[in-house]
This record gives sequence, structure tokens and C-alpha cells, in this order.
Amino acid sequence: MGKTLAEKILSDRSQTDVRAGDIAVARVDLAFAQDTTGPLTVKEFESSFDSLADKDRCVLFLDHAAPSPSCQLSTDHIHLRSFASNTGCILSDVGEGVCHQIVAETIARPGDIIVGADSHTVTAGGLGTFATGMGSSDVAVAMAIGKTWFRVPESIKVIVKGIFRKGVYAKDFILHLIGLIGADGATYQALEFAGDTVDGMSISERLTIANMSVEAGAKVGLFAADDTTRDYLIEQGRGGDYQPILPDANASYIRILNIDASAIEPTVSQPHNVDNTTLARELNGIRIHQVFLGTCTNGRLEDLAVAATWRWRRLS
Repeated sequence: MGKTLAEKILSDRSQTDVRAGDIAVARVDLAFAQDTTGPLTVKEFESSFDSLADKDRCVLFLDHAAPSPSCQLSTDHIHLRSFASNTGCILSDVGEGVCHQIVAETIARPGDIIVGADSHTVTAGGLGTFATGMGSSDVAVAMAIGKTWFRVPESIKVIVKGIFRKGVYAKDFILHLIGLIGADGATYQALEFAGDTVDGMSISERLTIANMSVEAGAKVGLFAADDTTRDYLIEQGRGGDYQPILPDANASYIRILNIDASAIEPTVSQPHNVDNTTLARELNGIRIHQVFLGTCTNGRLEDLAVAATWRWRRLS
């Protein structure tokens, strides 16, 4: 029997032949924390360990509270800077970018395992990376010993075919999927995306979908590393980081979903749960008082360009 993307990556990094349900102790290629989770990560590390397994595989990001909005967070920034200076780990300082985007642009490689003290660490799955969020204590351990354990997740294969209609984007697709399977529909499972629609997606679109996979409870959201991945890494000056990673044709999945891209409409998640989705046209007449562009889900240049084409009308 063949292997899913999750099984392939965890087998490679653990140097064992693992399948869904097995326990894998795997090498970690990157462990990171940001400035709201980092202080606890560092405190846990300092209480139990003396040195990092690999200072070049540990990154602290000052990005979620940047610039610092309070005295306490300013103190936390000082602590994180001091830790980076003392251990030699990498510090991404205020203004250098949001962790999920920086990881995708400069660090994540197909086949890597990345753990971060942030649930949206899963974003890097758009590059064929087994990237997942963990608790601060678990990330501290990964920083110290350079590996961690996983129960190999079962995989759900999501096959998307067809062309999105005008005004439909990757965010609409992932909200459609979450509305379909629920906020806990993929708990501790891998969402693996395939189909001609996916093959034609840009890396930005893949990152958006991978980012939101955790909102369905998924451990990871994974895309095959293909020619699009290679071209992206070349554009980033990292062509040498590319390796193709594809699931086997005879891999075993716990569930297979087939979705017609052309049937998806602009979709909105209503308060107060992400799976409380509806079509945007069903909300006609609701006044919008504030719009924020810039989230780690889909606040990239492509998204800002789309927003720039909208006709905005100020509410009186």
C-alpha cells in the first residue's frame, strides 16, 4: 500500500516506515515562537535545558505585538531578545514581517517538519511541509532536543476540479470546505489537497488554504510539492531547497471528498463559529462598518490588489 503526504514526510524524518496511527519520533527542521507565545516557550526552555539542539533551526519572531502595545509586552520583547543573544538563535525583529509569511518565503522546504507555538504554523503546508502548531512547552522541548513525537495522522483527500467563477478565491473555497465538514471535521487528521484546480493554484492560494486547515481541526494541510512549488522557491532565491513530493497513487485515505470548484460562490463565516458559513449573497443588506485587510490567512499582495479594485462607499 502506498503512502499519503503525511506518511511520507514523517517516515523520512523519523527514518522509520510509519503509517497512520503509528507513533513517529521525528527530526524537526524548524521550531519557532512569536512574541505572544514565545515568553512561555523561553521560560519553559530555561527551566529545563541549557542549550539549543541547533541554533539555526530556532527562530523567535517579534510580530504579533509589534510595535509593543504595553509595558508587559515590551518586557517580553526584551526577554526574547536577550534569549536570542545568549543562545545564538535567530531573532526576527519588529518590522521584519509576520512569522507565517517569513517562514514560507525564506525557510520552509518541501518535506520539512516545522513546529511553531502558533496554530497557524500550518500555513507552510502550502509548500509540501509538515507544519503544525504545538503548545509552548512542546516547542521548547523541540528547540532543546531537535525532534519531537507525533501520532501519524489519518488523511482526508480533498479533490477539487473545475474553475472558480469570477469573484471566488481560495478563502471562499476553504470556508466552503469548513462549512461542509465542520470546525472539528478533520480533528488530528491531515487534509491533503489535489485535483486540477489545486494544480493551477498559486503558492499564495495554497498558503491561504493550508493556513485555514486548522480551523477544521486538522493537524496539517498539505499540498504536493510540484512545478509551482519549484518555481516559487526559485523566485525566492531558494531553488536548491526544492524536492518533489507527491502522494502515492495507491495511498489509503480515511475519507475522500470531491468538490466542484465552479459551484462555489463567495462565502462568509458568520459569528461566532468559523463553520457558521453562508453565501455572501444571503447577507445582502447587512451594513459593513469596518474592514481589515492583512491577516496571515490572506493578507498578501495579491489580496490587497483585489481589494484595490473594489468600489468602496463610506457609510454615513
